[in-house]
Amino acid sequence: MGIRGSLRIMEKNKVKRGFGSDNNAGVHPDILKELISSNSGHVIGYGSDVYTEQAINIFKEQFGSSTETFFVFTGTAANVLGLSGIMKSWNSVITASTAHLEGDECGAPEKFIGCKVLVVDTPDGKITPELIEKHMHGFDFEHHSQPKVISITQATEMGTVYTVSEISTIASFSHERGMLLHMDGARIANAAVSLNLPFKAFTTDAGVDILSFGGTKNGMMCGESICFLKPGLSDDFKYIRKQGMQLASKMRFISAQYLGYFRNDLWKRCAANSNAMARMLADHLNLIPEVKVTQKVQSNGVFVMMPAEIAEKMREHYFFYPWDEKKSEYRLMASWDTAEKDIVDFIALLKKELSPLSR
Repeated sequence: MGIRGSLRIMEKNKVKRGFGSDNNAGVHPDILKELISSNSGHVIGYGSDVYTEQAINIFKEQFGSSTETFFVFTGTAANVLGLSGIMKSWNSVITASTAHLEGDECGAPEKFIGCKVLVVDTPDGKITPELIEKHMHGFDFEHHSQPKVISITQATEMGTVYTVSEISTIASFSHERGMLLHMDGARIANAAVSLNLPFKAFTTDAGVDILSFGGTKNGMMCGESICFLKPGLSDDFKYIRKQGMQLASKMRFISAQYLGYFRNDLWKRCAANSNAMARMLADHLNLIPEVKVTQKVQSNGVFVMMPAEIAEKMREHYFFYPWDEKKSEYRLMASWDTAEKDIVDFIALLKKELSPLSR
């Protein structure tokens, strides 16, 4: 159907909660309250305000006292600008072929950093030292881009989650070769809930050097964070952020969201709901012979193969994206506000649409 067809379906069903993306969900009421609260009076712009100071301190509490945090507008900015702070144009970053750095940043790493993106194919979105090894050559050879960063996504674009051991192994692999480890944490809250661990346990303590921390997919309105987890990595980054057009004048409206996000573990409650709803959806789908769940459901994404003609009928009522149209594979995402009724109604309609095929 393509992007235009998908947009037409989404517009038609814009009021109904679908399964297209956790980006499609609204803003959690507690975040909106925090924004309204921070909207009183004047504060100094560009981050010299009490809200930004408090938010930066929260990140130090969550990730360690050496953490240096910079707020930006988007996840693409967090990934690309963050990497630009630790890479040169002759460097390369190694990542999964499904990663946003490769498939969803519109070539931004190549444009803004000038670096090369090297990819590895993986069946579940998770890369390993064995898969990375093929790119470990050309060091100190001027005709070859110099591998500098390994980037992993937690949780991955396939909905899977790295264990602490897997991250530590990749970190050791990187550091032994003079490289750094970056984590795209657009859905890091979902990973933390899945692992039942504090953020620090599978980031700073596991050897991650730089983190893109996302909240937009988990109840926030906008704004992401670049966290340099090791001392000395961020010395010049304030200039890079400014040149990258990501220094917010009214930064309090990004920062204040994080105050609400972390208060009373709102982030955890939102992610726990989306993870639970994804598992519930997968459990129901696994009982339907005509469909097949293709990936482990470890966060808030469900990947499923179903007859293409049925999928298109379902997408007239519930928006979701094709993932691999050749295999008739689709991605269904649960959100912080997904309710059990959404899933019950979706499954009932799916069974109804499938019933003529089973006769």
